[in-house]
Amino acid sequence: MKTYKKADFPVANVRRFLEPGPVVLVSSAHKGRRNIMTMGWHMVMMQEPSLVGCFIWDQNDSHEMVRRSKECVINVPTVDLVRVVIGIGNSHGSEVDKFEQFGLTAVEATKVGAPLIAECYASFECKLVDTSAVKRFSLFVFEVVKAHVATSPRYPTTVHYRGDGVFMVSGRNVSYRRLFKPENL
Repeated sequence: MKTYKKADFPVANVRRFLEPGPVVLVSSAHKGRRNIMTMGWHMVMMQEPSLVGCFIWDQNDSHEMVRRSKECVINVPTVDLVRVVIGIGNSHGSEVDKFEQFGLTAVEATKVGAPLIAECYASFECKLVDTSAVKRFSLFVFEVVKAHVATSPRYPTTVHYRGDGVFMVSGRNVSYRRLFKPENL
């Protein structure tokens, strides 16, 4: 096994190594307004019920929209949308309609008022189920109440934010299922 020589590193930048999931687009709607935000800070918290924790900064326009509506849609874009993902992340929902600005198609959800994004590989309709960490940490806990996933490809090519304007593109899939116990699959 290889060992690594290590040096001190700024603790504020550890997210570069810990960001596990793909960058997502969170769509929200409240009182006739709709918005999309780019988000990289999320985590699966439980499988059943399907809970997802999301950091939505309190200075982001979507923060209040999601807090008040108590719902959103987490949309998973593929690498072909990386310029749109960055553009959405660099614009403010209070100033523009991001669906129109970036040529995205809003699709009516079945269980929440926020729209799905047709151009995204997957869309997860979510209801806010725990607000205990919203005020202190801007951490929202959602239950996924409906999932819409493209039938192909099975493993999409997604983008993952590494910090400093650098993204990682998901690569080759390798199965290690034979090493897992059946109950862990």
